[in-house]
Amino acid sequence: MYSIREGKVPDLPRVLALIKELALYEKAPEQVTNTVEMMEKDGFGPNPVYGLYVCEKNETREIIGIAIYYYRYSTWKGKRMYLEDIVVTESERGNGAGKMLFERVMAKALEENCTGMMWQVLDWNEPAINFYKKYGADLEAGWLNAHLQDYEIRKLLA
Repeated sequence: MYSIREGKVPDLPRVLALIKELALYEKAPEQVTNTVEMMEKDGFGPNPVYGLYVCEKNETREIIGIAIYYYRYSTWKGKRMYLEDIVVTESERGNGAGKMLFERVMAKALEENCTGMMWQVLDWNEPAINFYKKYGADLEAGWLNAHLQDYEIRKLLA
């Protein structure tokens, strides 16, 4: 039904469309400022900062899902795999594509000698929470997300 493969530059317009679909689902479509050009430079340039898997329907070769990951370093645990996003288009959810993508990223973590894998899930996203619980994932409480935008950093350092 589905196949998983590494993403390629020609996949990026569809990848960005799926990212925008996720943002709409998460009630934040205006937050997506990424572009195909940025994704090409950041993932396929001389110093790639993320990896990408795509899930295709076998019969049509249509990309119906993606997993984007990168490595992070924990001072407590060492090299970790960070799963930035798994996205499966709404019409294909529940058919096993997300499971295939998640398990491919887990396998990549082992291939790359990571000490584990981590990700975030919104506290109201019950389908995703239930999906991760099936794997025995620890869902931590007590951590707050923090971030600064580039323009905020520039202002602070001026």
